[in-house]
Amino acid sequence: MTRKESMDLYEYYEAQYDPSWVNPNGRPQKRNGQHKPKKAPVEVLAELVDDPSDITQGFETSYRPSQYEQGWLLSSMLPFYEEGLITDVLFKVKGGKEASVYCCQAHPVTGFDLLAVKVYRPRMFRNLRNDKMYRQGREILVAGGRPAGRDSGYIERAIRNKSGFGQQAAHTSWLMYEFTALESLYQVGASVPRPIHASDNAILMTYHGDERIAAPTLNTIALEPDEARGLFRQVLHNVELMMQLGMIHGDLSAYNILYWEGGITLIDFPQVVNLHTNEKARFILGRDIERICEYFIQQGVDCHPRRIAEDLWRRHVQDLDPEDQKADLSVLLARLEKEQESHPGRAIS
Repeated sequence: MTRKESMDLYEYYEAQYDPSWVNPNGRPQKRNGQHKPKKAPVEVLAELVDDPSDITQGFETSYRPSQYEQGWLLSSMLPFYEEGLITDVLFKVKGGKEASVYCCQAHPVTGFDLLAVKVYRPRMFRNLRNDKMYRQGREILVAGGRPAGRDSGYIERAIRNKSGFGQQAAHTSWLMYEFTALESLYQVGASVPRPIHASDNAILMTYHGDERIAAPTLNTIALEPDEARGLFRQVLHNVELMMQLGMIHGDLSAYNILYWEGGITLIDFPQVVNLHTNEKARFILGRDIERICEYFIQQGVDCHPRRIAEDLWRRHVQDLDPEDQKADLSVLLARLEKEQESHPGRAIS
């Protein structure tokens, strides 16, 4: 089955089990289309959940998932519930083809009232477009965020062959890159959600918004020129922090920046690119900057994306002496260690 066919099938199932859903072009999904499944609903649900026995009756939630999502949603969140990090799922913040985000009631032990859980779609429905371009030049990560090491060659072959194991390995690496990127960026003061914990199929992180509404994405906000200029500088500061850690976001735009009470939060990091080993890094950086500038130019900011990208590349890659690079990295690592010593309970796991 091709990816397009998988996504068409996904859209059909979502329409079947969630009557309020509309397809991406904004029109209601037709029920009599060519993708009518030949399986009974119970068989379809069995495919959506890797192990139907994972569905637990003990995890009751205020949010009522549609029938198609209940199994994989609750099984993905169950580790956070069992470890006493969340007590309830309140509402869906946003749905997407690769993942959906939910607002959860946090357990008091976490120190938060609300937390967000990003749940990746079941394997048969994920659509990681052009993932090879992002994976190029970065190690394969296994559960816990560790590099695969000696097993990397075997795993890479499995990914190329698209075996069941390879697909699961690619999924794990994709998820762990988002989690570890958030950990590193949060610790150096970047404007990102604080990661709390990760399961096989979900990431628990801080929630931005309140109990009534989640923080909107920046593309939905009209800014006054003075505020826009200040936020633009904040975005570029975060881009520089990423580059100091050897990262490029890879999909940065106003659609992946939250706006709340005058501040911004950058989100969605699974496709994070290695600045120094990815052959497309220069192109990807330029594309990120261009997309950001498109939004801020509309808000009255005078910015030149090509000039900004060239300056960033020159200062962080092209003209960076290897010894200076090592020194910068040492300073950054020392800062991370000091931060961890000052806040020993920061990472909850």
